[in-house]
Order: sequence, then structure tokens, then C-alpha cells
Amino acid sequence: MAVEKAATKKPTALKRAGAPKSMPPDGRNPKGGLTAKGRAFFAERDGLHLKAGVTGPADTPEKMLRKGSFLVRTFTHPRGPMLDKNGEPTRLALSAHAWGEKVPSSVSAAHTLAAKGHTLLAKYHAEKEKAGTATKTAPSKKAPAARRSAAGSS
Repeated sequence: MAVEKAATKKPTALKRAGAPKSMPPDGRNPKGGLTAKGRAFFAERDGLHLKAGVTGPADTPEKMLRKGSFLVRTFTHPRGPMLDKNGEPTRLALSAHAWGEKVPSSVSAAHTLAAKGHTLLAKYHAEKEKAGTATKTAPSKKAPAARRSAAGSS
């Protein structure tokens, strides 16, 4: 006798009781991204706490992390075309504008944005490492070498 597993359907989003089911018409910014009403809609419906995109220069570690993560996540492997059949930018391409970037017109332009995101994340990690080493003492480099010589002589 084979035991059959009950098919359970996982919910894709946490739906709150009494929350509106569809986004208000003015929840999407026509230039890309969400408006404050759109972010409030997702907060009420799903419990998400979305922030507006970093439109200015990413000059602080938090901005570098947010903008870099967005660019890498969105444009490394884009989930759709950058232009629709009429040659107009899609919502995916317009999302770059919501983060203060040039709207990509091709997949190669999207990959350029992803490369910029990787650069921002590298700067973020360098800033964090610099801040971390300034407060902590550097570990001794003699210990690993001593272990290697002891392991090699056995």
C-alpha cells in the first residue's frame, strides 16, 4: 500500500482579511515604480514595508546596498523584454527610472545596469570591511602559517 501525499497548495502571498484585492489605479507611477498609494496597498494587503527607490547618488552604505541589490536582482536575468511590440518601454524597463537610472532599451543595456549594481555592492562591502577593521583588531597572521608548517612536518 502506497501512502499518498495530500496535495497542499502554498499561498503565494499573505492576504490580510478585509484588504483590497486590486491595486488602486494611481498605485503605479507611469514613469516607473510604485507611488506612495501603491506601496501602502502592498503594506495593507501583504504586510510588506516597501521603500521608494534610491533616485539620487548611492553615497551611503545603505543606499549602495539597496540600489546595488535592486539592479543585480532585476537586470542580471531580466524576466521579460525591455520594449513592447510598439517600441515603448515595459514596466520592467521603467523600473530603472524609478531608481534614478537610464531606462534600458535592450537586454545588453539591462546587463550594463546589472554590472553597475555589482560595482555598488562591491563598494558597499569595501565600506563595511573598512568600518569593521577600524573598530576591531586584525587577527594574527602567524597562527595559520604555524599550523601549516606543523601539518607539513607530520
